[in-house]
Amino acid sequence: MFIHSQKRNPQTGIRDWNMFWDFLSRRPESTHQVMFLFSDRGIPDGHRHMHGYSSHTFSLIGPNRKLTWVKFVWKTDGGIKNLDPEKATHIAGVDPDYARRDLYDAIEEGKKDGSYPSWTFYIQTMTPEQATEQKFNPLDITTVWPHSQFPLQPVGKLVLNRNPSNYFSDIEQLAVNPSNIVPGIGHSPDRLLQGRLFAYRDTQLYRIGTNYEQVPVNRPMNRVANFERDGNCVIQNQGSAPNYHPNSFGGPDAQRTVKDKTLPPEEVTGFVDYYDLGNEDNFTQPCLFWNKVLDAGAKTRLVNNLVATMKLISDESVRQRAIDMFAKVDSEMGRRISTQLRVHKTIKL
Repeated sequence: MFIHSQKRNPQTGIRDWNMFWDFLSRRPESTHQVMFLFSDRGIPDGHRHMHGYSSHTFSLIGPNRKLTWVKFVWKTDGGIKNLDPEKATHIAGVDPDYARRDLYDAIEEGKKDGSYPSWTFYIQTMTPEQATEQKFNPLDITTVWPHSQFPLQPVGKLVLNRNPSNYFSDIEQLAVNPSNIVPGIGHSPDRLLQGRLFAYRDTQLYRIGTNYEQVPVNRPMNRVANFERDGNCVIQNQGSAPNYHPNSFGGPDAQRTVKDKTLPPEEVTGFVDYYDLGNEDNFTQPCLFWNKVLDAGAKTRLVNNLVATMKLISDESVRQRAIDMFAKVDSEMGRRISTQLRVHKTIKL
């Protein structure tokens, strides 16, 4: 639904800020993400100067199928750089390929001296026992794990050292999917992640075709032996190999050791029902972001960026509800937005 609220008005075909803020103000769990988006972090100076996050919580499966929750983080080695809104607006008009060109040129330049764009890869880990002790839901994509409790642990490097040889073949046909994982990594009950595990593959079947996994950019480097055959645009149909299991003609068999890397059995208790989890604690972490992370200048820029779109709301009730939402983050934030919008109404705390 969040994506739908960002679409164009179904009647006018024009971007509609009433729709955008109507949805967000009715789903306060979006507050944290919206504050990130409208802060300096929302306009990075190209791909090289921004961090990367798994956002979702995944799992690591250790010896004896012991589960540990994990978040993945990539911190840029090029340093964080952001654009001010005026410069970003100018670039969007005169050079919309700015970020793509910058990354491409940096990779080409790296061939001369090895200074390729790179990120340091970290993980944050949390045991299931620690998860039950948290005041927030660690599996909720709208929350972050405090570094003081769950420090970043360096794992390795992500280095971009080669540009695509053909953009359509290598990028447009690329099928990234969170359900594609290696043994030892698993998923979590995060509801949004669970939806994506289905939706990405379903979309790629439509976008690229039934056999999208056989397209060179999506298939493994080694030979594939399975029981999948035929379909539209088949590239490798595995010759005369039988497509049933078990068989007597040298067909592949399951690796028994793979089970050791799968999620352990999980005891589930409770009532099966429809639950709307939107009324959890939606404001503690946004409050910390406002008061502990942002300095005075960053707060001003965040307010200015929010007001730039909120002033385009024509529905007075939607605008007031959005102000009330940010007032629950911090009363100062609500007052500053209200003042700039010249909406002199009582802020509901």
